[in-house]
Formats: sequence, C-alpha cells, structure tokens
Amino acid sequence: MSKPIKVAVTGAGGQIGYSLVFRIASGELFGPENKVILSLVEVPQAMSALEGLAMELDDCAFPTLAGIEMNSDPDLGFADCNWVLMVGSKPRGPGMERNDLIRENGPIFTGQGKALLKAAADVRAVVVGNPCNTNCLIAANNAGDLPMNRFSAMTKLDENRAKAQLAQKAGVAVEQVTNVAIWGNHSSTQFPDFFNARINGRAATDVISDHDWLKSGFISTVQTRGAAVIKSRGKSSAASAANALMDHVRALITPTPDGDWYSAAVPSDGSYGIEKGLIFSFPLRTKDDGSYEIVQNLPVNEFSKEKIGITTKELLEEKAVVADLLK
Repeated sequence: MSKPIKVAVTGAGGQIGYSLVFRIASGELFGPENKVILSLVEVPQAMSALEGLAMELDDCAFPTLAGIEMNSDPDLGFADCNWVLMVGSKPRGPGMERNDLIRENGPIFTGQGKALLKAAADVRAVVVGNPCNTNCLIAANNAGDLPMNRFSAMTKLDENRAKAQLAQKAGVAVEQVTNVAIWGNHSSTQFPDFFNARINGRAATDVISDHDWLKSGFISTVQTRGAAVIKSRGKSSAASAANALMDHVRALITPTPDGDWYSAAVPSDGSYGIEKGLIFSFPLRTKDDGSYEIVQNLPVNEFSKEKIGITTKELLEEKAVVADLLK
C-alpha cells in the first residue's frame, strides 16, 4: 500500500464538513487501496466540537483511515497535505451585502493561501467556502509560486442541480444527462448551459420542447437553488455540497469519459475571451495524465454570450473589491 494521502478540511466541524469527512475516511473518495490522514482545521472556538467529530471517526474503525490531526492554525493544518479542501468561510450575516462578505472572507483566504506553502509539493486546493470563485482567486494569489492550476473552486453542485432538473423535466434517469456546463461564478449569475447538454446522447433542446422553461425556469431554479434550500430547510445545503465536493475531486483525478465534460471554476487561460487568471467555471476534461483542460470550441450563441457576459462582469467586480489582497 502506498503512502497515505493527507487531506486537510477547513471548517471540518460545520455541516458540510460533518457530511464530508466520514466519506473521505471510509475510502469512498480515493479508493479502498489508499489510506488517508485527515487534517481537520477549525477556528479556536470550535475545537471542542472537532474533538467530538474525531471520536466519531475513531468509533467508525475505518480501515482506510490512517490518522486524524486537529488544528486551529492553517500553517499546521496544511503541513504536508496533498489535498486542501477549503470548506470553511464566514457566512453572510443579516443585512450584509455580497461585497461585504467578500471583504470579510478575504483575510481568511489570504492566510490560507500563504499556509499552502507548508503543504506537500503536489498539493491541490479546492475552495468551497463562498464566494468561492473570488476566495479561490485570493488564495491562489497569496500562495507564492504554487502553480495556479493547482487551484479550483466548486461548481459541481450547480452542475448536479442542473442535471437533476433536466432529468426530471425529460422524465429520464439523471445518469442519462451529460455534457452539462456551468459557466462563470458560483452565484445567482451563473449560466447553466442547456444548449450543449445531452440527454441520451441527443441535444437537450431536442428532447425538451419547452424552450421557454429552459431559458427561464430552468436557469433561475439552478441559480437560486441554494436560497430555496435555506428557505425550506432553514439551513444551507450541506449533504449535497459535500457530495458535490466528492464528485469535484473525483472528476479532477479520473480521466473524463470520451465526449463528456464536467464543471469546475479554474484559472482562465483566456479561453472564450475570459480574462486570464480569473477563477471562472468552464467545461473541463481530465486527461489520462491527470491534468485537466478547458473544452474548446463549444458553440456559444447570442443568448449564451449574454448570460456569460453577466457572470463575467460580476466576477470582475468582485476582483476589483479585493484588488489589494491580490499579489
């Protein structure tokens, strides 16, 4: 058996963390042949809850769990880690504007970006804590010479939501929906691309005749699904977010099936006219060597261009808010 994979999870004592860490520890993410060490990172006032979480992990007696570490200092928590899953962030408070939230979280991700310099040489960082695109941009720009392509932000939950909506509308199993791309920001401006989506190998627009729904109800449902969950449940998405994070990491480490793609926010290389370096969700493919590539030359019609332009504008505005935090 190879050396254990060390995985840091920030905000590990929160709802998403609780739904996530047992699945990682069980071997579900990296396979039963790989042991994992979990590095659980929390704010100081949550360390007691973290100790209870560690007890539960011990009590599961997972054969793939090689160790548990707990820290409130990311410098210690990220040391020698191969994966850093940045789940924790400050939530938006009453009356707080999105730009206020960005400024509140900025220093957190500045510090965590710098802490990544303590991680393993092959470390990869995934940002989940919102606003995840811009938090990812801050972390990446404060991580010294760590390559930008080691960073990504999660839009897999949006992709999963879009697939579920299309499957339900078409009356098919969700696995029959493929080629769903989320463009832009993980926010209410994101564009879930139904034009390039496939259902049983056919264009989604051929299978679903209600094009008005696709252009309005479908997009708005995906864009506002998180808020709908909060309104109904009284709490934000947790299990579905943890599940999407598992899907996100698996997509990055597993060659993508021929003809398909997945969604993740990664540093732009200028594709589709998006400013280079902006953390933007694209359709991606993971190659056999474990690297990813942005899918090129997808048709982008005028409707799509307008939607992509809206989410691009928002990301550029967010970048301007944190300009002083970018090295």
